[in-house]
Amino acid sequence: MFETSATVWGMLTTTWFWRALSEGLLLTLTISGATVVLSFIFGTIVGVARFSKVPIISQIATVYIEVIRNIPLVLVILASFLVLQLRDMTAAITGLTIFTTAIIAEIVRGGLNSISRGQWEAARSQGMTYIQILRHIVLPQAVVKMIPPIVSQFVTVIKDSSFAMYIGVFELVRKSDILKSLFTTVNQTLTIYAVVALIYFIVNFLLSSYARHLQKKLSAGRGAIGS
Repeated sequence: MFETSATVWGMLTTTWFWRALSEGLLLTLTISGATVVLSFIFGTIVGVARFSKVPIISQIATVYIEVIRNIPLVLVILASFLVLQLRDMTAAITGLTIFTTAIIAEIVRGGLNSISRGQWEAARSQGMTYIQILRHIVLPQAVVKMIPPIVSQFVTVIKDSSFAMYIGVFELVRKSDILKSLFTTVNQTLTIYAVVALIYFIVNFLLSSYARHLQKKLSAGRGAIGS
């Protein structure tokens, strides 16, 4: 049985208090990291499909994007868990990936649309194929412009990973709820939530700061870009 304290300081100096939050943070970052990688890959594919001039491909991508974007994320996660019968962690990653892919796809489509048609025409005049133009000319420029909204969405993914608590994943917020049931004074409860909020802030601030650095590095020599 864990020993608890009735004071905030006693709580903050308890080793297993920080161990519990660390375990929760690790799960949060694991879910978020897997979602970020998968949704970036699938989101790019769906976004390019949505941008495609082939009607059937573009329409299928459009239907997927519009349907998923208008469904609450928590329902997508619950469907992954209850309907697909996936294990809790897998269901959380799957639900978040399905939802985030639709958001990233729209960002990708917007980035591709921001590249002037003149560059497409100039590349075609050089005999380049559609895929070659995308890979070597359009995507490299579009990615730089897409960094701010993509990172913003990835920050949202880290926060939205807390929905995994509804299917039994012991991520950061779920761990804080367990701690709240052990440390029962009002001051302790407020402190727990403040600590969790600070952890989220630090993680997301570091991610945003790195993104700004990366954007400046990639945009060097390309001229001013929108943020």
